[in-house]
Amino acid sequence: MPVPDLRKLFAHANEEKSGDQLAGIAAQSEKERVRAKIALADLPLSEILANPLIDPEEDDVSRLILETHDQKTFAEIKSKTVGELREHILRDETTEADLKRLHWAITPEMAAAIAKIMSNKDLVLAAAKIRVVTHCRNTMGQRGVLGIRLQPNHPADDIGGILLSTLDGLLFGCGDAVIGVNPATDSVETVSAILKALDRLITAYTIPTQACCLAHISTQLAALERGAPVDLLFQSIAGTEAANRSFGVTLPMLREGRERVMEHHRNRGIGGSGDREIGKTKNMTGYELTQEPEAKSQQPNCMYFETGQGSALSAEAHHGVDQLTLEARAYGVARAFEPFLINSVVGFIGPEYLYDERQIIRAGLEDHFMGKLLGLPMGCDVCYTNHAAADQNSADNLLLLLTAAGCNYFMGVPCADDVMLNYQSTSFHDALAARKLFNLKPAPEFLEWLEAMRIYRDGSPAQLDSGARKQLVSGLEKVLSS
Repeated sequence: MPVPDLRKLFAHANEEKSGDQLAGIAAQSEKERVRAKIALADLPLSEILANPLIDPEEDDVSRLILETHDQKTFAEIKSKTVGELREHILRDETTEADLKRLHWAITPEMAAAIAKIMSNKDLVLAAAKIRVVTHCRNTMGQRGVLGIRLQPNHPADDIGGILLSTLDGLLFGCGDAVIGVNPATDSVETVSAILKALDRLITAYTIPTQACCLAHISTQLAALERGAPVDLLFQSIAGTEAANRSFGVTLPMLREGRERVMEHHRNRGIGGSGDREIGKTKNMTGYELTQEPEAKSQQPNCMYFETGQGSALSAEAHHGVDQLTLEARAYGVARAFEPFLINSVVGFIGPEYLYDERQIIRAGLEDHFMGKLLGLPMGCDVCYTNHAAADQNSADNLLLLLTAAGCNYFMGVPCADDVMLNYQSTSFHDALAARKLFNLKPAPEFLEWLEAMRIYRDGSPAQLDSGARKQLVSGLEKVLSS
């Protein structure tokens, strides 16, 4: 099939998305959409591989996808059609190990094609089969674990306000995935101050977690050069070379940044054999902790990526390819760098690309499934902007569906309202509810810390007594004054 016809087939088989309509590539009717889905289901995987939707000679993401493709394992499934691979994934007899063997044999375009012919229930069921475990200063992604990124953003980057919000989130058991701040000002001075303050807090309380300041990669690396501690190196990424350039980033920049942070980790002892001793230690609040060694046989994961359907279109860098497929290609970039965390910011980009609750929920389930199928530790920022046809009930619906699907982590935003980025996400209370409903726990190292701090008891949130609250606040005062 000629590439233009393949692009058209992929676009028409996609569920209704306002972004595809804006690009002028969407199916014009439900009949046209169903016909495209049927044709896509009968398409051989080998034809998708042989006909890249974006010319590799013009796009380094296409080249990366082909260079990292596992041709040997692909030989086992190359005779299958998209529909047959979908059936294989959903079959009861197909195990997690079976699907993990295929991570690098399945290209992002194949993952996108499979997602297009799945129902919402299929996307939940298939993703729930796969867990992707990663390690930095703690371990994320195990079965029975639901992580939360604590997001204490402040409209003026006030360090006191950031740390107070952080302590608030910690009291709800949030922050095991990362304590991640979006700076209002993308400057080296601001990023350095935020990273150093979070590191003081983590060190003072002996918290087994990682910090991140979600500035541009170049700003973070400049802060690192000036002595700021970088646990996770963040960058927003997209599914085409041109879209990534619109973010001010290239694949060589990501490679260099990862190498520098990995060296920084080795110098700090993160993930090394001498990282931590097993035994007892006291943090500044006076509580005694049993420290597990952070040492692992492999190097720690040190990258954090965010993505979102519609980003390439917003940058006018979509090459006529639908936004779901381009999102899958962004995952093709991410997995080459073995991230600790990656999440789709599913409703943040706005109703021009995902118009309402139905489209946001569908996109969140698609993104999570495709990421897991491609071997990524997928989380999701379940969110929407104030001008989208969605509300907090919409967020609740997607939160619960993704929890059932085994999502690695969500956001913990004070009152679910980000006062700096001006959008609606999920709250500390939402994290408690999702964990309770599905009998899930924080990351194991983090849970032990919560128990030692008396924030949790017997694996569940506990009511803090006045003495414990006083000691926690006293510890924060020492951090603020240091």
